[in-house]
Amino acid sequence: LQLNHSGHYSCRGQADYWGWKESVPVTVTVHEVPLLGVSLSAQPPGGQVALGDRLVLSCTVATETGPLSLSWHQECSGAPLGTVPHLELRHTGDKDSGQYRCRVSDGDSVAESDPLNVTVL
Repeated sequence: LQLNHSGHYSCRGQADYWGWKESVPVTVTVHEVPLLGVSLSAQPPGGQVALGDRLVLSCTVATETGPLSLSWHQECSGAPLGTVPHLELRHTGDKDSGQYRCRVSDGDSVAESDPLNVTVL
């Protein structure tokens, strides 16, 4: 369902041998529902990981309104790091320390998670 599906709808059909009947029109209004509850979690918990170990960040959305596109971002990094719900850093290095966010869009609105601080020890 999209915002442009708002409008007046009725149905029409052959009621008997002599003619067609049409229903009373109804008005349908589609409202935009904002994305809610974009959150991050980390494995291991807390975002602290030993140098060279694996870290997995997960992005979840509490309220979905349809097909979503997702992107991962690290502070001071221009390009998105990935577009999947789980970002895996296989062999963490010093450059992986910092704040991470995930950004989600349903085509009409964009929501962003609070930052998650990752520390490579």
